[in-house]
Amino acid sequence: MSYIAGTDRQQVLLFPETVEDYIAPDNPVRFLDAFVANLDLQALGFVHATPAPTGRPPYHPGDLLKLYLYGYLHRVRSSRRLEAECHRNVELLWLLRRLAPDFKTIADFRKDNAKGLQAVCRQFTLLCRKLELFGGELFGIDGSKFKAVNSRDNNFNEKKLRELIAHADARLAEYLQALDQADAAEPDQASVNGAELEGKIAILREKKDWHEELLAQLHTDTSTQISLTDPDTRRMHTRDGAVVGYNAQLAVDAKHKLIAAADVTNDPTDLAQLSFMAKAAKEAVGLDQIEVLADTGYCSTAEVSHCVAQGITPYVPKADTSANTKLGLFGKSRFRYDRNQDVYVCPAGKELTYRFSTFELGRGLRYYRAAGCATCSLKAQCTRNKGNRTITREQDEHLMDDMAERVRAHPEKMRLRKQLCEHPFGTIKRWFGHDHFLLRGLVKVRIEWSLITLAYNWRRVLNLVSLPKLLEAVA
Repeated sequence: MSYIAGTDRQQVLLFPETVEDYIAPDNPVRFLDAFVANLDLQALGFVHATPAPTGRPPYHPGDLLKLYLYGYLHRVRSSRRLEAECHRNVELLWLLRRLAPDFKTIADFRKDNAKGLQAVCRQFTLLCRKLELFGGELFGIDGSKFKAVNSRDNNFNEKKLRELIAHADARLAEYLQALDQADAAEPDQASVNGAELEGKIAILREKKDWHEELLAQLHTDTSTQISLTDPDTRRMHTRDGAVVGYNAQLAVDAKHKLIAAADVTNDPTDLAQLSFMAKAAKEAVGLDQIEVLADTGYCSTAEVSHCVAQGITPYVPKADTSANTKLGLFGKSRFRYDRNQDVYVCPAGKELTYRFSTFELGRGLRYYRAAGCATCSLKAQCTRNKGNRTITREQDEHLMDDMAERVRAHPEKMRLRKQLCEHPFGTIKRWFGHDHFLLRGLVKVRIEWSLITLAYNWRRVLNLVSLPKLLEAVA
């Protein structure tokens, strides 16, 4: 028995007469071509949408846009790899009509058309709305850390810099002592080479001076970190350890797990992202009222207040941030607030009454204090202070209480949150392989994240809607 044999390389073949014959009528690349062809690239802000009357003719921005969209759909992000695909990929030969721009032209297009590329993402969202693919009533919001083009060795904070300077001082003391011993010893008895030591001392002093300059720069900046390769990146903690990168945010619609809004920030926490992402999702679907789900990392009275003011109903588990809870004492969650009487009731049944108000760190605080704590049998479990127990209440904390009631009343929605948010991030990182960013700088990374999320939505839509219906929708 012989093997399956291929065609002889010397055999003459009759290829199709046109490139059109290579692309089947149901090939999704036809939808990509039709979608870009129906965009008003000049209105979207693309450079060279109208060619200049003189000078060398540029590539049409629509052709380069098709190239990028195709690349991100097929896990090809590098401009050099996109250039290579233009020469060997039959679908791209058809899509670009055998155009093959060089990698510099491809890279410059992405750099020069930041607003235009983000506008294309909005146009695709409008197409999804036209096809009624967004439910619009419920959204899940979450963030994930992505590595950036900056290693941990090139990221510094004050603690790390002080440790490096202290280590350099210790090493310098050792080298100087060894150099003194070498100078005192007879030339034929010296155990170390003085010239080599002087070279090491010079290198170490230069490095120490550099670290001291970074420390001085850190003191003058508002940031607590300095990154050298990509200045916008920050060191962020994840469950798998620390990464130097960005915090990518998503707002995912519950109907088909389509991404309604996406953004990137270099804030290591999600605490200030809820209202911005919820508002972006609300505007994307064009509704007046929506509900959003998020985890405890988004729990902030100010953010919840902003959401409620904009017609957004948040479902976020309330975080217990009481310092007493960490000490094993009664935290604030153990005290029941009576809204009618405006008092807190402690575990012993005593009331903490309102005493005074302050305005701190941009928020209004009301202080409630108990009486007779010294004789309470539960004081050892409640507070270590000599005086009476005090509890603070934020100005809009009643909104947090209302939200806690909603969360308790609808546990099924909180279970749904993880299904909504983890699915897109898992698909992007595992199936697409986009677990890191290639570009540097927050502005460019936001462009890249827009293209990544657009590719995810595009793939979802191709699985949900038939090609003829898609072509009809963009016609």
